[in-house]
Amino acid sequence: MRRLLAWCAVVASGLAVSVGSVQAQSASAVQKVKGPDERMKADILVVVAHPDDEGGVTPYLARAIYDQHKRVAVVFATRGGSGGNDYSREHGPALADIREQEARAACAKLGITNVWFLEGKDTASQNVLNSLANWGHGANLEALVRIVRLTRPEVIITWLPGIFIGENHGDHQAAGVLATEGFDLANNPTAFPAQVAGATKRLEAYLENLTPWQPKKLYFFSDAEDQKQFDGTGPAYSIKEISPSQKKSYWQLALEAAAPHLTQFPQAQELQKMTDEQLKKFMEDPNNMFWPEPMTLIFGKAAVQTKSADGVFANMNSAAFQAPATVSPAAQAGRTWLELGGPWLYYDRFRPLHHLDQLKATGVPEIGIKAGAGLLVPLTVFHRDGEPIEVEITVTAPSGWKVMAGTGKLSLSEESRSDLFVEIATPELTKEELKKVTAQELIVRGSVAGKSIGEVRLMVKLRASALAQ
Repeated sequence: MRRLLAWCAVVASGLAVSVGSVQAQSASAVQKVKGPDERMKADILVVVAHPDDEGGVTPYLARAIYDQHKRVAVVFATRGGSGGNDYSREHGPALADIREQEARAACAKLGITNVWFLEGKDTASQNVLNSLANWGHGANLEALVRIVRLTRPEVIITWLPGIFIGENHGDHQAAGVLATEGFDLANNPTAFPAQVAGATKRLEAYLENLTPWQPKKLYFFSDAEDQKQFDGTGPAYSIKEISPSQKKSYWQLALEAAAPHLTQFPQAQELQKMTDEQLKKFMEDPNNMFWPEPMTLIFGKAAVQTKSADGVFANMNSAAFQAPATVSPAAQAGRTWLELGGPWLYYDRFRPLHHLDQLKATGVPEIGIKAGAGLLVPLTVFHRDGEPIEVEITVTAPSGWKVMAGTGKLSLSEESRSDLFVEIATPELTKEELKKVTAQELIVRGSVAGKSIGEVRLMVKLRASALAQ
């Protein structure tokens, strides 16, 4: 044992001399510090909720990839385990495994190989707060900020965080929320600081050695029933235009990229068998348009000086722009007032906080629900902390709608904010009746000691089918 220790000491001494000689020889040489992994670099980072959601913007991605030579990466917040399966029998986690492979294959059709999945759980509701809660908001935000810092995108494209009549999946909205927060946080070195800390001699595995990064522009797209309402909110691109490099329309290239999503889009197999003439005829039918023509990317905000209608990659090298600070509405001492609560209240605070005041919103809040389903109208009453208060809630509902709960006089506890809801039963309608129905207005009023504290208006469209609230 002593001989072994003595031999180790001699070897160590020799190594020290050798290393010292090398250091002396190279003292004047310039040592290169490794930079970020260029294989991960993206010009565009698409942040969506489910496998196949990327299809909402693939006509533009085809243009950017094939004819502008942009690098694209995609983040899926969930694996889509709560989706339907129109191709085979698997559901739940098994379906999620299949949909992940479909998504990777679909992205590969466009040459997109950098694809990530977060740990969100597919949550079938229209309420963004349900999705954020079920996903684990903080953990998945941290993961997304990491990917933004890793890919260093110039542009982020994501779902529009807002409530519009349409499919309006809460997961779609949650993806937009995370992407917006990631846009704002990735360049902040105090946000998830271990990600941007350099390696140390000890415990170096805990520090990631990334770099803060500020994307230049943030754009949204929407699944709202009325796409015309977004005209003029950002740059518009024709989906029917022919790609100079591919000799096909961007519409067709996007359709080809959707082909692997067979669990969600089984008709893709039939479309692939069509001749060019049949496909052209199919595309000319407005009932078959999966995307609006032209496709508008809704401008969210930018860290450079630009205009909302400018092209996606215009003015990328202009001076940095910092939006003026805005203040979210706050409680006023001694005042009591009523607001529409739930996700609507959340977005009312979210938008000014993230400098999205100009983002398209409905004049009157709206939602589409299945006819015959119960409607929950969330309410929030702000009042002086430390004093109990009695409010009276009344409802004016469309003919045939029945108020089930939540009205009358309510005693609120000693806090500055109380969350309530009104429950309303909607009438069941036939398909023929639904064709004639437009959105109808519901009004909820609040009062204290006979004096109004405000009213809430909500436009509700009854539909043949819709996600639950």
